[in-house]
Amino acid sequence: MKKYFLVLTVAFLAFAGCKSNQSAMKKNAATLEGTWQLNYISGPRIAFNGLYPDKKPTISFDLKENKVSGNNSCNQYFGTLKVDGNKINFKDAKMGMTMMACPGNGEQTYMKTLEQIDSYSISDDGKTLNFIMGDIALMRFEKTNN
Repeated sequence: MKKYFLVLTVAFLAFAGCKSNQSAMKKNAATLEGTWQLNYISGPRIAFNGLYPDKKPTISFDLKENKVSGNNSCNQYFGTLKVDGNKINFKDAKMGMTMMACPGNGEQTYMKTLEQIDSYSISDDGKTLNFIMGDIALMRFEKTNN
């Protein structure tokens, strides 16, 4: 009887742990909702304001429609949101984009870096979004009021 009770207790705790982990993942994904503005990008040898002198890139998440969209400082882009927990995939998002001619390299740098991202984190206050490759934050965004 004691063994039976012990097995039931362990099974219940394992089930409860899975449920709380699932709700934490859903809560984390829900915090993606809305529009974010880029304020840091790793890699280019030009200052951030030199790369984006007129307009900073933005990214917007619509979790109900499972879509991602934004502006890469010149052109609009859009695609399917591929997110699982804190894993995110832009490479397979089937991104489309408007095709205006754009000065500088900001647009290409943004889109190429976006394809390298494999996970994300959001600050505890919900105001900062980091896009990560492996364990390195390559992009940082601030939540906008849109």
